[in-house]
Amino acid sequence: QVHVVESGGGLVQAGGSLRLSCAASGGTFSRYFIGWFRQASGKEREFVAATTRGGISTYYADSVKGRFTVSRDNTKNTVTLQMNNLKPEDTAVYHCGATERYSGRYYSVGEYDAWGQGTQVTVSS
Repeated sequence: QVHVVESGGGLVQAGGSLRLSCAASGGTFSRYFIGWFRQASGKEREFVAATTRGGISTYYADSVKGRFTVSRDNTKNTVTLQMNNLKPEDTAVYHCGATERYSGRYYSVGEYDAWGQGTQVTVSS
C-alpha cells in the first residue's frame, strides 16, 4: 500500500504562486493514478487536478484551469502541483490521493485509496 505525504503549503498574497509536492513511498509509484483535492473550512473535499500513471494525461477542475499545473516524476516518486495567480477562494487544505485501481472517475474522492494528511494553503486578499 502506497503512503503519500504533501508539502509546500503556506500563506501567499492573491496573485502569488505556490508549489505543492506529493511524495510517495511503500509501493510502485508508477502504478498509481494521483489526484489533488482540496477542502475548505466547512466544505466538502473537491477535485483540483489529476495525472495518469505515466503523466501523459492530466485533468483539472474548471476553477483552476489555466492557473494550476500538475506534473509527476516517477523516478523521484513525486507529483507536483504548481499553483499560479492564486485567489482567496483557493484557500483550503490540499490533499493528494493515490489509487492503483483507477476506473476513470478521477474527480471522485471515492476513487482513491490512500490519502495524505494535507497541507494548508492560505491566500490573502
